[in-house]
Amino acid sequence: MSGRALRATVVGGTGYVGGELLRLLLGHPRVEVATATSTRLAGRRIDTAHPNLRGVSDLAFVAPDEAGETDVLLLAMPHRQTMDRLPSLLGSAKHIIDLSADFRLRDPAVYARYYGVPHSAPDLIGAFVPGLAERYRAELGDADLISVPGCMATAGILALAPLAELLDGPVEIDARSGSSGAGAGTGETNLHAERSGAMRVFAPTSHRHQAEIAQETGLEVRMSATGVEAVRGVQLLCHGTLASGIGETQVRQAYRRAYKDEPFVRIVAHRRGSYRFPEPKILLGSNFCDVGFAVEPGDQRLVVIAALDNLVKGAAGAAVQCLNIRLGWPERLGLEFPGLHPN
Repeated sequence: MSGRALRATVVGGTGYVGGELLRLLLGHPRVEVATATSTRLAGRRIDTAHPNLRGVSDLAFVAPDEAGETDVLLLAMPHRQTMDRLPSLLGSAKHIIDLSADFRLRDPAVYARYYGVPHSAPDLIGAFVPGLAERYRAELGDADLISVPGCMATAGILALAPLAELLDGPVEIDARSGSSGAGAGTGETNLHAERSGAMRVFAPTSHRHQAEIAQETGLEVRMSATGVEAVRGVQLLCHGTLASGIGETQVRQAYRRAYKDEPFVRIVAHRRGSYRFPEPKILLGSNFCDVGFAVEPGDQRLVVIAALDNLVKGAAGAAVQCLNIRLGWPERLGLEFPGLHPN
């Protein structure tokens, strides 16, 4: 980049993921946010949609066709819409990072099964590198098309991938999500009067992120998901059976081998303490994914727990992490915030 700041455009800047991208990129020492697009709020300041950015930037939203030149496009558009628009966006920037689900699944038939529509750009799926640094760091170094995994998928993959050879049989995943995971425009279902106090099972079977987890781990995965009384945060409980002769020591060793050099994955499995297992509350605003586990004494039953902030490590933070890798910058750049305690 010859010393100049990288110019970034956030496409779909009014949603929760778009707002988190803006928050992180406006604080990134090597990035200049050139534009943020919105059809609905074009011409209005970005702090109209994201009041936490008051005093941080005077930037205003622009209409999508007025975005202008940029170095990187970060696409925070809804699922099913991105694949239709992507062909027209190719060539608009050297780097494109997609945060929708449209280029995560490698098989168009699997996409159609989980998202209910045929894939409109199947020829482009193979051009994308998954935006999960812990598994694709080498490929990301040369990637100009990157697809960030879903929030629950990221937690599930990081929890289960190191153990794939140690497990016997299918894995049952019980996922819990805060309300921001539903997005900013989900209507009356997400009204405070409807959501507050509820523990709503919104996917009793076949949650769409199970397809991503199965794709990346090779495991048979069955997944359900429940909305809980939280705004941010994802927590997964993964129930599986260890193969004969495998115990707690081998599980811990597998995690240590996988994540000993990873800047944003921590193994949290302690004997005592209020936070002895992964807890989303202390991760809010951070790019960490915490992974822990427990083995049933005298049995082969294993429970793996994973937690992250769905808008950071589960979305915008992962995108920035991938951008850092692609540009050869320090991986933690712009992502140093450690979370809050208490909050």
